[in-house]
Amino acid sequence: MEEILELKELLLKGDIQGSLAIVKELEEMSRDDIINNIRSHAIILLIHLIKQQAENRTTRSWDVSIRNSVREIKRKNKRRKAGGYYLKTEELLETLEEAYLNAIDQASLEVEEGRYDVDELEQRVNKSEIINQAIVLILEDEKEI
Repeated sequence: MEEILELKELLLKGDIQGSLAIVKELEEMSRDDIINNIRSHAIILLIHLIKQQAENRTTRSWDVSIRNSVREIKRKNKRRKAGGYYLKTEELLETLEEAYLNAIDQASLEVEEGRYDVDELEQRVNKSEIINQAIVLILEDEKEI
């Protein structure tokens, strides 16, 4: 909020360069917030994909969680007014890679009721397959990212 007040003050003074710097900062903050939101949904998506692979089964609850996470990632990633996407495919993959660490930690508590620690669980699942599965689900039905 203080950035908006500062922007107003700079505009009233006629300081265009200072105003543009604040606008750029606000854009970065907004983009960071969107990326963090996408990352949070990516963690949930990956947790359930890890659980499916580790336990070699699925549940309706996991399936619904996967669908909801994919929908939210797609929704958050889409630029409504400007068109296009916030994160291109490569950036989505980077976000999934970063989210994987949190997901495997959480999944280690849930797979077979916490039977495996993180290292053991990592041996039971294929990280590349899981991330590829996630990106396929996210990109499904999208025209161009």
